[in-house]
Amino acid sequence: MSLDPIALAALVLVIVVVLVLVYLSVRVVNEYARLVVFRFGRTGADLVKGPGLVFLIPIVDRPVTVDLREQFIEVPSQTTITRDNAPINVDFLIYWRIVDPLKSVVQVAFFAGALQGVATTTLRAVIGDILLDEVLSKREQINEILRAKLDEVTERWGGKVTTVEIREITPPRDVQDAMNRQLSAERTRRAVITESEGTRQSTINVAEGDKQSAILRAEGDRQAAILRAEGFSQALERIFGAAKGVDEKTMALQYLDALKTLGAGPATKFVIPVEFTELLRPISGFVDRGMAARPAPAPEPTPAAARAPQAGPADEAPGPTAG
Repeated sequence: MSLDPIALAALVLVIVVVLVLVYLSVRVVNEYARLVVFRFGRTGADLVKGPGLVFLIPIVDRPVTVDLREQFIEVPSQTTITRDNAPINVDFLIYWRIVDPLKSVVQVAFFAGALQGVATTTLRAVIGDILLDEVLSKREQINEILRAKLDEVTERWGGKVTTVEIREITPPRDVQDAMNRQLSAERTRRAVITESEGTRQSTINVAEGDKQSAILRAEGDRQAAILRAEGFSQALERIFGAAKGVDEKTMALQYLDALKTLGAGPATKFVIPVEFTELLRPISGFVDRGMAARPAPAPEPTPAAARAPQAGPADEAPGPTAG
């Protein structure tokens, strides 16, 4: 069965039209996106579709895709003047995301561009109220102030500024030179303080060591003195105990031995202590008693007495007489 060419062409045309209508009426919306549908030019909260499979009325509905993921824009370097009239260059990053897809499409034409413009003017207003030293030292506070001010503006556009990060602050050349000199002086001061602290600590450590060694030496000397005194005391106690059994005779004999030793020397003069004479008294008494106990020897005749007995018989014997 052959088909009429005209009918075949019509069939093909119908198929193509159906495919086009299906393509125009069916949308697949990702999890991170939403579809704002304009129907005859009008939209509302009920026409925000997604995620998933979304069916549209061909020709009648016009969809606009809105990305809900967090994004960032880079604000180029901006020349601003601080409160003390110092020009500085500041560049920063802004992180933002869409929280209301309907407002982001209806209330603003290009959210990222509008946000960048507002960020530029807000930066000049914020930096103009802060001194240069505070700008350089309070970067976190400036970030928070910028985030709060930008969030107030973008709220009506259905967006939210999550983070503002200042990347670089470039002060004038003369200010940089002054900062470098100040930094060098501060480092020198810290080095001197650190060196002096080290010297002080080392001196303290040496003094503590000397003190401890002196204490140890004194303790050692004290212990040695105590031991010497105890030894001397024990020696005296032993000498005293041995001396209890020594009588005067023993001491006299010791003195006699000492005199014998002295007599053997070449000296001609001797110093005899008084105690020695006291000890010799008993000995002299013993000698006296011994001498008294011995018998007395017969007296020797004198020459006259010897001659007298010899003359007696001569006188008694009769001698011749002269007539």
